[in-house]
Amino acid sequence: MTERTTASLPSGGELTTDPGSAVGGGWRSVLGYWLAIYRRIWPSTVISSFLAPLLYLAGMGYGLGALIDSGDRTAVPGVPYVAFVATGLLAAQAMQTAAAETTYSVFGAIKWLRTYEAMLATPLRVVDLVRGHLAYLALRLTLVTTIFVGVALTLGAMRGWLALAAIPAAVLGGLAFATPIYAFTTLQRSDEGFNILNRFVIMPLFLFSGTFFPLGQLPTVLQAIGWASPLTHAVTLTRALGLGPGTPMWITPGQAALHVGYLALWAALGYVASVRLLRRRMVV
Repeated sequence: MTERTTASLPSGGELTTDPGSAVGGGWRSVLGYWLAIYRRIWPSTVISSFLAPLLYLAGMGYGLGALIDSGDRTAVPGVPYVAFVATGLLAAQAMQTAAAETTYSVFGAIKWLRTYEAMLATPLRVVDLVRGHLAYLALRLTLVTTIFVGVALTLGAMRGWLALAAIPAAVLGGLAFATPIYAFTTLQRSDEGFNILNRFVIMPLFLFSGTFFPLGQLPTVLQAIGWASPLTHAVTLTRALGLGPGTPMWITPGQAALHVGYLALWAALGYVASVRLLRRRMVV
C-alpha cells in the first residue's frame, strides 16, 4: 500500500508527493550529494590512484618480470610479463575500488550516519538512493581506471589507442562486483562481514582470476571457479584491449560480446537485488 500526500503551496496550488515520483531531482540529487562529499577528499584518492599502478607495476611487473623474463625464458609466450600484469591489474583495481565503495560507504549511510534515512524523509525513493550511489561509483571507477591506463601507457606497459577501450571494460567489471556487494551490504548488521568478504572473496579472486598468471596453469576445478568469477571475464577484456590485435591474448568480437554479456548480467542482477533488499531494510 502506498501513501500519497498533498501539500498546499503559497501560490494556492498543490504539490503532490507519492513514492512513485522522483520529486526533488531523483537519483541526480543523490549523485550530487556523493560528489559533494568527494570534493573534500579527491586529492588523496587521486594520489593513491597514481601510486597504486606505479607500485604494482614496479614491484610485480618490472621487478618480478625482470626475473621471470630473463634470457629465453618467459612466463607468458609472446607477451612481456609487465604488460600481462598491467592489463590484469586494471580490472583488479576496478574490482577493489568497487568493493571499497559499496561496503563501508553504503553501510555508513545505512547505519552509522543514517544518510539514507534522511534522504528517504524527502520525496526521494529507495531506487533513487541506489541509482545515485552507483552513478557516483561509475564516475569513480572511470577516474581510477583512466589514471591507471594513463600510467601504464606512459610506462610502456600498454600500447596503442585501443588501450583506451579497456577503460569502459574495466568499469563494467567493477560494476559487476559493485551491485552484488551493495546487496550484500544491505543485509549486514555490523561491519564484521566485510572482513570475511575481503579475505575469502576479494583477495582469492584477485590472486586466482588470471591477474598474475594464465588461468590455464591452475587445476581444472580451480579454472572452473575462476571462470565463474566476473573478474576473470573483465581481465580477459582489458588484457585483449590493452595488448591489442596480434597478441596471444586477443579475442574475437563474439568472445568479447560473451564476456560483456556475462559482466552486464552480474551488474543487472545485483542492481535488482540491491533495490529490493535496501527497500526491505529501510522502508518499514
